[in-house]
Amino acid sequence: MATTGYGGGGPPAGAVPGAPPGAPATYQGQMPAADVKDDPNMKAPGPSAPPPGQLESVGGYENIGFNASALPPPSYDESERGAPPENREFKAVPTITEEEAREALLSFVAEHCCYGKKAAQEMNYTDLKSTSAFHYTLETFGEGRTTAWAYEPFIGQTIDVPQNGPAPGPWDIQAQPGALFQNGKIEIEVPHTAGVKPCHECLATGRIRCFRCQGRGRLHCHSCNGSGRESYYEDGEHRHRTCCHCDGSGRRRCYTCDGYGMITCTVCDGRASLKFYIKLTVLWTNHLEDHIVERTALPDELIRGVSGQISFEETVPRVWPIVHFPDQEVNMASKNLVTKHASSYANERILMQRHKVRIIPVTQAYYKWKDNDANYFVYGFEKKVFAPDYPQKCCWGCSIQ
Repeated sequence: MATTGYGGGGPPAGAVPGAPPGAPATYQGQMPAADVKDDPNMKAPGPSAPPPGQLESVGGYENIGFNASALPPPSYDESERGAPPENREFKAVPTITEEEAREALLSFVAEHCCYGKKAAQEMNYTDLKSTSAFHYTLETFGEGRTTAWAYEPFIGQTIDVPQNGPAPGPWDIQAQPGALFQNGKIEIEVPHTAGVKPCHECLATGRIRCFRCQGRGRLHCHSCNGSGRESYYEDGEHRHRTCCHCDGSGRRRCYTCDGYGMITCTVCDGRASLKFYIKLTVLWTNHLEDHIVERTALPDELIRGVSGQISFEETVPRVWPIVHFPDQEVNMASKNLVTKHASSYANERILMQRHKVRIIPVTQAYYKWKDNDANYFVYGFEKKVFAPDYPQKCCWGCSIQ
């Protein structure tokens, strides 16, 4: 059965601090018939959206709500696209010598405490095979826009009402990214869409029912679980006494509302009124995809982490696929990714694209040491080493020279 008013041992006399003039000192609405148990982990519920139809219609934004809706960008004029790039010369990357291959391996061994360096010092090289890995990347920097109704406490700020003029379209509002090819986000109030309304959460009173005690002002005592008595151990016996936390009542004053059963409205922050406006969210996203051409046993993912020679790079609003690269797999990868990006981001306006080809030197060094015939890889301008079959490994604390 629901009751109203304050449940048991009323609050101190006087009005609630910060309450609107004439407001009741305690919660007067519906509440549970008995005190509720305290949950220290309870969080205040999130704000609710106002009921449909409370807001005025704004031209050009008639169908938006409080959930963000994506806005298709203006169509792209293909005639603005530049001409395809001309045939370009692609430079070859340098190769390494036997001495450089050994120095790279010795540096690699020094980074592993359990590797012996004798094999690297004494091995005889039987062949050095130099190849190139190709790393093609395509970046598409897009801008997406969404609109939704938003609100905030009205504290006397300037209100740009619809009577000030027609609201500009969502794609007519100027917004510039901080930097190209970097993710970013800004939120903008759409001009001439604001207004002030009574708070729907507290019905313009500035206060709402306390979420912890549900308006009663008191909670079950957490120490004695509402019994009013607590157990203790003395002289070898279990004894009982009046709970010192609730003085035997089994209840305690709610520490969230200080016993009043009401708290400041979490939506209007106690101001009783809200400013409503249409919020434009602009989101810049850099979409990056790549393709690696590497035809040895070296794992492809290692190529991404090293530097190489930039053989081709282009930054324009719309790129054309590469067609003149000596390796046809690179040309095909460029065509596939450019075509994919052209149709993958329908709700974004493409601001800029960038693609490039890096050539990474890869040397496969064949050697013989004692009875071992094996090989390892030296790759990238950093001369990183991949040597899974290095013959002098130990992982059990022994000393290897």
